[in-house]
Amino acid sequence: MDIEIKIDSSVKETKIILITPKMTDEINEIINELENISPKVISGFKDKKTYILNQDDIINIYANDKKVFAVTDDGEYIIRFRLYELEKRLNKNKFVRISNSEIINLQKVKNFDLSFNGTICVKFLNENTTYVSRRYVSKIKEILGV
Repeated sequence: MDIEIKIDSSVKETKIILITPKMTDEINEIINELENISPKVISGFKDKKTYILNQDDIINIYANDKKVFAVTDDGEYIIRFRLYELEKRLNKNKFVRISNSEIINLQKVKNFDLSFNGTICVKFLNENTTYVSRRYVSKIKEILGV
């Protein structure tokens, strides 16, 4: 792999260009690493106050009644992003979508119960549970290597 760096003081924002003959696993890994270098800030609102949420503290994020909530050990926070926007902001190595209305932090999962017919029960470290929708079961099984 050849790495070339150009210093140009007239540039306002750093730009990375990858030139490759084809997409490879190595290129995908580089892209994933670059996307996760500076995790985006996620603000949560609770009791008329704004909090900066650490992605490592988020257990799951779900949509309910046209609002989006982030759950942490400290409680629930209202998030002013849509789920698809949060998917772009969250670390893709830790967070996975399990339904049209929920994203979970894999590092906060205690276990996955595959014994349910056609779905998967997710039990978190804090003992809360949720379910993977049928549409996302194959994706989760692929992540789990089952």
